[in-house]
Amino acid sequence: MPVPQSIATPPHVEPTWPGDAECRRTNAIHFFPPAHFERKDEKDLREGQARSLCRACPVQRACLEYSLAVQEPHGIWGGLNELERRRELRRRAALAATA
Repeated sequence: MPVPQSIATPPHVEPTWPGDAECRRTNAIHFFPPAHFERKDEKDLREGQARSLCRACPVQRACLEYSLAVQEPHGIWGGLNELERRRELRRRAALAATA
């Protein structure tokens, strides 16, 4: 599924939606792993807190679409972690291949 032009931003143009993102209003520590080793239960808690903020975010969809368009390799974006975004990209590629 192609990214709608209103959401996707060409690489040379700075997107405007980040200023409205919930993660900009709160500590971004929940959205990215710490520099030290993180146990699974700690990761699950951190990601759960980030997802909770994403659910309330007015630009969640734009954030997710942007992260997919640029293939962001780190953190929680639009409510999905790295693995989930890779799966979503594969799912969309498979749909496009059958269309």
